[in-house]
Amino acid sequence: MYPVAVNYFGGLLPSVSFSVSDLVHPLRTSRHAIPFRARSFTHCSADQEIVIAMGSNVGDRVSTFDKALQLMKSSGVSITRHANLYETAPAYVTDQPRFLNSAIRGTTRLGPHEFLKKLKEIEKDIGRTSGIRYGPRPIDLDILLYGNSQINTETLIVPHERIHERPFVLAPLVDLLGASGNDDIETSWHSLSKCSGGFFELWNKLGGESIVGTESIKRAKLLISEGADIIDIGAQSTRPFAKRLSPHEELERLIPVLDEITKIPEMEGKLLSVDTFHAEVAFEAVKRGVHIINDVSGGQLDPKILKVAAELKVPYVAMHMRGDPSTMQSEQNLQYDDVCKEVASELYAQVREAELSGIPLWRIVLDPGIGFSKKSKHNLEVIMGLKSIRSEMSKMSIGASHVPILLGPSRKRFLGEICNRENPVERDVATVAAVTAGILNGANIIRVHNAGYGADAAKVCDALRKGRRWED
Repeated sequence: MYPVAVNYFGGLLPSVSFSVSDLVHPLRTSRHAIPFRARSFTHCSADQEIVIAMGSNVGDRVSTFDKALQLMKSSGVSITRHANLYETAPAYVTDQPRFLNSAIRGTTRLGPHEFLKKLKEIEKDIGRTSGIRYGPRPIDLDILLYGNSQINTETLIVPHERIHERPFVLAPLVDLLGASGNDDIETSWHSLSKCSGGFFELWNKLGGESIVGTESIKRAKLLISEGADIIDIGAQSTRPFAKRLSPHEELERLIPVLDEITKIPEMEGKLLSVDTFHAEVAFEAVKRGVHIINDVSGGQLDPKILKVAAELKVPYVAMHMRGDPSTMQSEQNLQYDDVCKEVASELYAQVREAELSGIPLWRIVLDPGIGFSKKSKHNLEVIMGLKSIRSEMSKMSIGASHVPILLGPSRKRFLGEICNRENPVERDVATVAAVTAGILNGANIIRVHNAGYGADAAKVCDALRKGRRWED
């Protein structure tokens, strides 16, 4: 690691549970409005298989999806399959935050127009209002497919008329289909695509798997160009109450992007970090070129990861967290009498376990876990109390008190609460303030989303700490 503050620029993959397969592709401008015969529907006596597209670029996008799924279930939709999550640049109106996109497959007995009305009610309940077409929105729910119906009315066109030109719609849709071709409703859906090879051929015409992951590569290059020393990648969401992926699922999402990032020339002289708590994932990632293991659990969720780090002789980041992502914000895990003292004690216990597993102290980095098992006031106390944490740790081990500290407050919820910024992207200035305080109080490495701001903050703090005098 580094003896002074350096830039640890994570955020290649946001902290939400999505496929590391990001999308980006120039959108076609042609429209494929097919003159289907209009039909009138009210209520169906039999279940109809449906596909609903979901999009969001305002607020906590994953939590919004969770709420939309719950409201759909409450409306009588039986959800049978979920697509991966894809983060994409905005289309049409480009001056707005990035979108998270997905889709679900399920069944309903509501007629198509009644179902459309229900989806609009759900959008309103979540907070969507009328605004700029294609502009920012907390939720967007579109009927892509409804049984084997072709519908063309003033309010509804099925199949959705823009499926053909939107990779951010086609990618989740393809996730919901099987490759065998033995499903009757899927056969019908493919026939509705008006393409001899069905939706699979449409997907390939837009670039298919060749465009999956390209946005992550661009993101990595941007971070490096703005001064990042370390690129942190991960496929496992660690947000509160996040569903835990299996090692197999995590590797399926991680490896395609990891393999591509290791190939780009910009990575020469830079370091790659993998954000995981699974030993199997850490082992495979290091074998494929990763230099650092970043474990938010500090070895608590999969103790074998300590042996992996020891055997592979790579730096190991141990973060403070109580419980796991699904329980870390429980009332029990938020109880502190002296947060800095207790964080120091619990981090030192992790250091001891790491050392006993064969990781030497010089390969250990400590992260006090901003936003993990902590209320807003705890996060502030930790940022301002890093020297106190080191002092407490020195009572148990002088050596452990000198290990590098990594600080990751970037775009965290507590900053949004302080500054009244609901959208995480709008918290970059607050992040600069937080990392500046952290560095001046002893942080050696910062993990941020906005690389340019983070680099400038680190450089100014380094200059202040070293007492440099600049000449005109």
